[in-house]
Amino acid sequence: MKIFKNKINLINEISSIKDIAFVPTMGSIHKGHLSLIKIAKNESKNILVSIYINPKQFNSSLDYKKYPRNLYKDINILKKNKIKYLYIPNFNDVYGFKTNSPIYVDKFSKELCGRFRPDHFKGVINVINRFLEIIKPKKIYLGMKDLQQLSLIKSHIIKNKINTNVVACPTIRERNGVALSSRNIKLTKKQLNIASKIFKLLKHEKKQIRISILNKKKNKILNEIKQLGASKIDYLECVNFKTLNFKKVIKTKFNIFIAYYIGKVRLIDNL
Repeated sequence: MKIFKNKINLINEISSIKDIAFVPTMGSIHKGHLSLIKIAKNESKNILVSIYINPKQFNSSLDYKKYPRNLYKDINILKKNKIKYLYIPNFNDVYGFKTNSPIYVDKFSKELCGRFRPDHFKGVINVINRFLEIIKPKKIYLGMKDLQQLSLIKSHIIKNKINTNVVACPTIRERNGVALSSRNIKLTKKQLNIASKIFKLLKHEKKQIRISILNKKKNKILNEIKQLGASKIDYLECVNFKTLNFKKVIKTKFNIFIAYYIGKVRLIDNL
């Protein structure tokens, strides 16, 4: 595995490669990241993983400082998985140049997480845009756990006619149903059990919910989630991702989106 900390050296290495498969991460590599890598490996031998904890997408400097970090462990995991290229830039390497493509943030960024994390998605799209200009990958692999983020990145790529395809990869879960996340490491066994019960509750409710009646059941579901042990709930919404509609009765598939806290740890999920 070749490791790069400087974009000039990276560009010199990969500029002639036409099928770079890019997996962006913020480190704390887990099975969810490895599932993206596995899918990418089926389509290319030239896998490039980035590890960069992007300060511009955090609304709290404390949250940024406390984000899980274990670079030595991450490098060993990626070596074992025979990743070809690893990019570990610093702030100046990522933000020390003017981009060609303007940042496009779709109005959907104001919904769901956007209501509680101002400029979060702008920060995400900014860093992804910069990575795409540096790496010029054929494909970028993103997990569907962050489905709103995935949708907004895709909108930016389409709007700017960037020659990179977005590959949406299924959410990977623990046996107890909890979606894998780097933040899960901050949860105790008891708290993980609470998250599992919340997932199972939502999975049960989804079978009975139609968007037209969600508001009638929402308070009941929110109370049940709090009783299970959530300390705070940012939102609980049903969204048809084809229309981005929150209210209209729909017969097609929809997802339940939730963001909630267990203790001080914020978790998101959709199912």
